[in-house]
Amino acid sequence: MKHLVIRPWLATLLLPLLLAGCATPVPMCDAPASRNLDTAMSSVKSSLTNGCEAHYDRLFKDLLVTAEGDPKAENKRLFSEFLLWSTDEGLLSKRQAEEYYNRYFNVKFISLRSDYNNCSHTCPNKRKVLLDMERELSDKEQGLLKVSLDNDGYYRADRLYHEVELVLEATCTACSASR
Repeated sequence: MKHLVIRPWLATLLLPLLLAGCATPVPMCDAPASRNLDTAMSSVKSSLTNGCEAHYDRLFKDLLVTAEGDPKAENKRLFSEFLLWSTDEGLLSKRQAEEYYNRYFNVKFISLRSDYNNCSHTCPNKRKVLLDMERELSDKEQGLLKVSLDNDGYYRADRLYHEVELVLEATCTACSASR
């Protein structure tokens, strides 16, 4: 049996070609090119099922920006269906999908969890809680106002934010007085 001898200079030329042939293609996880929300959602679904799962959050935000170009009440339903699809595909848990929807399209704040005692948990972290709520209010502005034209919903969320701010201030003052 004869042995194949490859000269070092030839190996240097052939190795990159061989490696390129064995490489797995890298998925394109770019923002959807279409300004039409249905088309953009189809494009994102394709990306997410073809290796771009790690880019879910960014692609979701890209869809919100696309929807801003044609804001309408129906967009809430389209995003709800997209999130249900994401759950069916195993990209998100049911709870994660609910949090995405509530963060952008519901008056309810996910930043203010009700499963903690205000005096022991919320008050020591009051500044962070209010900052998180403020960021979420900005997301609600995008989802409720800019994407789905739900002015009433956004202004209810804004009012709720300011009410929580006042109630939290009073509650934390009472908590510190009782120590």
